[in-house]
Amino acid sequence: MTHLWVRAEQRPNEERVGLTPEGAAALIRAGIRVTVEHSSVRAIGISGYEQAGCDIVAENLWPEAPADAIVFGLKELPEDGTPLRHRHIMFGHAFKGQPAGQILLQRFKAGGGTLYDLEYLVDATGRRVAAFGYWAGFAGAALSLKAWAAQRSGGLIGRVHKYPGRAALLDDLARDLGRFEPPRALVIGALGRVGTGASDLCQALGVAVTKWDIAETASGGPFPEILQHEIFLNCILARPGCPVFVPASAKTDPRKLTVIGDIACDPTSDFSPIKVYDRATDWEAPALRVANEPPLDVMAIDNLPSLLPVESSEDYAAQLLPSLTALGDLDGGVWGRAKAEFDRHIAKI
Repeated sequence: MTHLWVRAEQRPNEERVGLTPEGAAALIRAGIRVTVEHSSVRAIGISGYEQAGCDIVAENLWPEAPADAIVFGLKELPEDGTPLRHRHIMFGHAFKGQPAGQILLQRFKAGGGTLYDLEYLVDATGRRVAAFGYWAGFAGAALSLKAWAAQRSGGLIGRVHKYPGRAALLDDLARDLGRFEPPRALVIGALGRVGTGASDLCQALGVAVTKWDIAETASGGPFPEILQHEIFLNCILARPGCPVFVPASAKTDPRKLTVIGDIACDPTSDFSPIKVYDRATDWEAPALRVANEPPLDVMAIDNLPSLLPVESSEDYAAQLLPSLTALGDLDGGVWGRAKAEFDRHIAKI
């Protein structure tokens, strides 16, 4: 019997989960055994999983899971260097040359395990079968606007926190922005899930949005128009051949741009299109100031959907459920394609 083990998340401020109780019940009906760890932070309580018929175990017990269990989480595993012997479903951030990703792959090679990277679960046309993109864009645009409002008040955005829902976030932002004339934002990747979420957030608050996608960036740059908007929101994943949107010279170039929301947030990738910063930000310090005259702040949090953990979890879990139902065939379909991607990269280690 296929056995899916849903682990507790370890990262601070990470309350999302990729399987709801309703989804767990559907998997059990399909003949899949589901084990769910207790979690002190998960936005969806454990009782629903109990009622669905899941096996409930202690938090962080996954290293002791049966060898045939498929361990499912979203964000990073503890960085303790231990070999990884299980099959893991998670966002590995390991296939684009990221230094931490190389260490993760070495752990898989040492333990004989396998990474099924959620970013690389794609259908036959290459389109991702599930993504947090919309809520990443929505939350990333929100925090970028909060960073802009903090600038206008003479400061740097402080610690941020989760919201119980979309309405509460919009109300909070409206208070922040109410004293100022709205800025203008440029969104690259506007036709995708991330860009749609970012554009929707801006438009809900009266922020004018210039929407760019493949056609507008096909020339390869440079793109002086970006510097003429107060806010730039990058909503595309860095891949080979990606043009540079914000060069290092932007720190000193004449510009109206004062906030960059790098929602894709892949600063250590060799292909990053934002060249004015080199590390992700976090909930304690959401923006990094990279220039002062005028100020230029970069917001680059890599778990943005956790700002709205219930809505983003329910949305993502619904998208992913059909693929989880097919876990019995790990050699075909989305799972076979993800395994092939892992094998290609692990062979280089």
